[in-house]
Amino acid sequence: MENSKRYEQTLVGILFFTWGTVFLDRTSQHYLAPFFAPEFHLNHEQIGLLGSVVAITWAISTLFFGALSDRIGRKPILVPAVFIFSILSWFSGTVHSFHQLLLVRALLGIAEGPAWSIMTALIEESSAPTRRGRNIGIVVSAAALVGLAVAPVLTTQIGARFGWRWAFFVSGVPGLLLGLLIWKFVKEPEKQIVPGSHSRPIKIRDFLSILRYRNTWLCCLGAAGFLSWLFLDNIFAPLYITEVAHQAPTTAGFLMGASGLGSFFLALFFPTLSDRIGRKPVLLIMAVLCLAVPLALLVPELYSYPWVLASIIAVTNAGQGIGALVLVLVPTESVPPQFAATAIGLTTLVSEIAGATVAPVIAGVVAQTHGLAATLWMSAGGAALVFVAALFLKETHRARAEQPVLRVSIAD
Repeated sequence: MENSKRYEQTLVGILFFTWGTVFLDRTSQHYLAPFFAPEFHLNHEQIGLLGSVVAITWAISTLFFGALSDRIGRKPILVPAVFIFSILSWFSGTVHSFHQLLLVRALLGIAEGPAWSIMTALIEESSAPTRRGRNIGIVVSAAALVGLAVAPVLTTQIGARFGWRWAFFVSGVPGLLLGLLIWKFVKEPEKQIVPGSHSRPIKIRDFLSILRYRNTWLCCLGAAGFLSWLFLDNIFAPLYITEVAHQAPTTAGFLMGASGLGSFFLALFFPTLSDRIGRKPVLLIMAVLCLAVPLALLVPELYSYPWVLASIIAVTNAGQGIGALVLVLVPTESVPPQFAATAIGLTTLVSEIAGATVAPVIAGVVAQTHGLAATLWMSAGGAALVFVAALFLKETHRARAEQPVLRVSIAD
């Protein structure tokens, strides 16, 4: 593995913008829903289904291709995936029916799934132990800066001025450049194995061995709560703000953007803090903070002071920091290093199915019968589930740093 600090910084920079682009393409449909929903005559269930189909295809794809990358390498899968999901974002702007959009977004989920497990595994493998939390936090924070801060403002402004189709076209452009940068500058990491283990996992039971670790199960539970919190808030909060609070779509974009900007800064701070004080206490703090995000949106008086509301949800949105710990750092530090991408993929698979697939569908049904406010209460429940799972986690920060590994080329 290339351990130079300079390369480490280059890798973090490239993958930061790549992950931001992934989240821009994935979340753009949530912010553009107020624009295309009337054109396609969509109800709340159908909007929830759009989010769910991306989640389920993403989940299956990230586990399959993450495990495959543990065998054949990271770049042969990552580079084509980045080009494909960028092109599919363009296709999202050409559809003329709900079913066409559903199909394109399902394919986009398949293409984007590998990016998550492979990019985070690359950072985990290429970072010094004392900088692992910081580097993962930086890369994951791009989802907040680009996908949750820039995306809602950018897409709603483009949608309001030029139409929602152009917003999809614009969101697909950066990935083409980043795919070239990954191909040119990112190095295939050396294989890490624990002394005495196989140099290459070749049997299904080798991959299933990660289920022996209690933290694997708890991370799946906590990650399911995190993605429920994240996607219920991002799918239904814009609709709540526009339909229940009677605010303009651009106001919804401003509020969601402010929340995402706060998440960006907190994602830089908390994972770095976990390098010092441990993963578990930091995860508990972040879970408590995230409870306030959907609950603040339910207070009608705050909409008279949009800057105050924006400030509240900005300083409490630690969501991307939770993602860095519960989806990446704790799972990979809990299992042998040769199963890093597999651990990320498994945790992501379970959480995407439960939190980003089932939860939005259920929330869509609940919204039809009990109103959009109920979906934000469900989002708060997801943050509470993260807190409960974190209570029982075994601290992993020191354990991985002290674990001896051998490093061999992927070609060995």
